[in-house]
Amino acid sequence: MSATAQIRRVLPYLSTVLLAALLYDGWVFYERWDRTRQMERQRAEKEAESARRALELMGGVDLKILNFYAMPSVLRAGERTRLCYSVVNAKRVRLEPPVKKLYPALSYCWEVAPRQSTQFKLVAEDDAGHSATESLTLKVTR
Repeated sequence: MSATAQIRRVLPYLSTVLLAALLYDGWVFYERWDRTRQMERQRAEKEAESARRALELMGGVDLKILNFYAMPSVLRAGERTRLCYSVVNAKRVRLEPPVKKLYPALSYCWEVAPRQSTQFKLVAEDDAGHSATESLTLKVTR
């Protein structure tokens, strides 16, 4: 039997084995690609959920004044107190009566020394024209 005849006899089996190997490799690569895609999708969903929770903890997507307080809120003439505020989704923040220039912050405090009882009004505004206000009164005793 010649070499050519032997090759012709083995060629159908060799072709079948080669095709099976190619199909198996293709299936393995597809499964790995699909598993990676699913893991990336799950990771993206977890990150989105984590970002949503963080946004909710920080006040959501709406303009809000989370806190506006003084420590202490009752003081004697000449004493100092700390005014503090916390706003989310604001572009501008102002205080009435104005004491100092304010800016949007998740947490900001500064000292004041009012000479008499004073009512402060914190106004936070966003770019859409919405505003939020909070008031507090510092009581000064003699």
